[in-house]
Amino acid sequence: MNTAYNSTESEETLYKKWEDSGAFQPKDSGEPFTIIMPPPNANDPLHVGHALFVAIEDMLVRYHRMKGDSTVWIPGTDHAGIETQFVYEKKLAKDGKSRFDFDRETLYQKIWDYVEQNSGGAVTQMKRLGASADWSRFTFTLDPLVVDFVVDTFIKLHTDKLVYREEKLVNYCVKCGTGYSELEIEYEERIDPLYYIKYPLHGSDGEFVTVATVRPEPIFADTHLAVNPTGKTKQHLIGKQVENPLTGALMDIISDEFVDPEFGTGVVKLTPAHDANDFLVAQKHGLPINHAVTMWGKMTENAGAFAGLKVAEARKQIVELLAAKGLIEKVNEKYSHRVGTCYRCHSVIEPLPLPQFFISVGPLTKRALESLDKKETIIHGAGRDKILRTWLNNLKDWNVSRQIVWGIRLPVWYDTQSNPNISITFVTRSGEKVRGTLELLLKDYSLGEIKDGLQSLIAPNRSEFVISKVSPGENFLQETDTFDTWFSSGQWTVVTLKTKSESEFEKYYPTNVMETGYDILPFWVMRMMMLCIYLTDATPFKEVYLHGLVRDEQGRKMSKSVGNVINPIDLVEKYGADALRMALTMSTTPGQDNNIGESKVKGMRNFSNKIWNATRYIYELRNSEMVEGRKYVETSGARDDEFNTKVADVSREVTEFLEKLKPGQAAEAIYGHFWHWFCDEMIEAHKKGELSTEALSGGMEIFLKLLHPFAPFVTEAAYQEVFAKDENDLLISSSWPAL
Repeated sequence: MNTAYNSTESEETLYKKWEDSGAFQPKDSGEPFTIIMPPPNANDPLHVGHALFVAIEDMLVRYHRMKGDSTVWIPGTDHAGIETQFVYEKKLAKDGKSRFDFDRETLYQKIWDYVEQNSGGAVTQMKRLGASADWSRFTFTLDPLVVDFVVDTFIKLHTDKLVYREEKLVNYCVKCGTGYSELEIEYEERIDPLYYIKYPLHGSDGEFVTVATVRPEPIFADTHLAVNPTGKTKQHLIGKQVENPLTGALMDIISDEFVDPEFGTGVVKLTPAHDANDFLVAQKHGLPINHAVTMWGKMTENAGAFAGLKVAEARKQIVELLAAKGLIEKVNEKYSHRVGTCYRCHSVIEPLPLPQFFISVGPLTKRALESLDKKETIIHGAGRDKILRTWLNNLKDWNVSRQIVWGIRLPVWYDTQSNPNISITFVTRSGEKVRGTLELLLKDYSLGEIKDGLQSLIAPNRSEFVISKVSPGENFLQETDTFDTWFSSGQWTVVTLKTKSESEFEKYYPTNVMETGYDILPFWVMRMMMLCIYLTDATPFKEVYLHGLVRDEQGRKMSKSVGNVINPIDLVEKYGADALRMALTMSTTPGQDNNIGESKVKGMRNFSNKIWNATRYIYELRNSEMVEGRKYVETSGARDDEFNTKVADVSREVTEFLEKLKPGQAAEAIYGHFWHWFCDEMIEAHKKGELSTEALSGGMEIFLKLLHPFAPFVTEAAYQEVFAKDENDLLISSSWPAL
């Protein structure tokens, strides 16, 4: 047995031995225990947060496998719709190209090829971390069977009248070119100028109604002004008219309770096409919807001289014009407010009215809440059960349409003969990009050429459509929008089992534990509960363990701009996978963030060495008459009973923590007992002749089993050196210590 443990030499060999032995596949006997892996992005390398979920989930899987359960850990990766397309578009930009240079199908294939080239990295890294997942069950969210299943779910929802298409105000990112649900908007506190704009009061020469706004650029699309009916200082304005300061059009002043009398001047302008509150007021009062900004972030033709300008430039020029006309009363240059931004590229979100497909969430959230009430699903994480209930009780209907190509395309078809006003963007066979209504385009181009070069289409609100997995006929065009990625991944616990076999689903569903970060509780966990219960009438998981964010040693969130991002594989190569796993797991508490740094990982490498050296002590006892220069003499083992009782107590304590889903406390317990009691006290007791070799050796074997879920590589290597009966005797497949 080598004097020192070398993780670099051991880990790859041991992992291959485990995998080749079939240890990762579930036994036919025993109680089912299932974990579905949260799928990392297929084309992205793992970050240290992924290493945490691997450490915790692998710990639970190895424990239940040794316990004798029919244990399966199903791995997979996610196509990560907008994230992947965003990354690929950055690659295109470096080559001097953009997504608009390609038709939809060509762009999709290019992204597919890109993902395929990079998709092996995440799996390789998970294996480096020791993930004992059943790789024969690996699932990708764009596998044909998965795509088919997701489409069937949408069709079922539509059949059950839980899907509808309607024009609503959508959170739109003009840079990413897609809409988002409310959950995906990040609100940032920003400082912007607050402009006090004067609207001439009609029929009263020289009088004005002043309105405060941070967005003067869509004023030409304003329809009305509004005041609160209970505000005494502004009630006299109700029913009067003002002139639009940009167009001169007359605008009525109406009343509505949504107006905050304390904001600005107590009067607000209504631009229903570009503000969520204004849109609701417009629906309530039957107001017109005037578009000011396009999907490309430019001013519409309604802007007159400002048409075609980007929002920022239009704002600058319109402010200059209003100032020249004497219609700016004042400007607060340091107005602080919350601004909705794209969670992906952090651009300011542009609310736009778009016809989209929505899921009616009421029946889905109701059943999910019932599951929580009945304790069918238990949430582990400080206060997270309450947070989840708040989301479920307040969730708006879910916009599942995304204006990107990388994803599962909606099974929606439009008859070109009955929908001539569909707006089309396509690339001609000569490479020219053309945009217009279908009716006009068909005068110069064939439907076949439009289909071949199709980039996107937008069917007007109330357009007729057919939902079908295949084209209903030659004259039909398929919707170009894809499903929100969370719609497909929201079916993950069902689809990963159902697409294998019905018997597998019946055996392993509901899954036992869903382990993931608390930051995706509303994005993913909630939606899995909604969709999977809808599909199966059973909760997708019995328990949810929500780990916290992994922060640097100073408690800062890891960020490339800060330069504190930790590459987990760098640490594995330097200190070993076991050291990183222990460093991440120690002190882990559900729902609480965890600080990690290289010094902590380095300290845990010392623990790996401690395990190796303790095993080596037993090895030398068994293979040599001399220990540290002293002749070994067998003792009476006066402390054996005390020793065996303590080992049993440790086994019971660690088991109890694991059963109660307390991996951090389990790791701390086994660490403390092994280092401070077994190594510091009991090995010394043996050297003094107080403990028999038989007892110490038996205790060491039990400790290796207890330690294996936490530090699998070094414990397996040590077990092979001392306790394995033959080359097929593996610690990973051994039995958990009897209690």
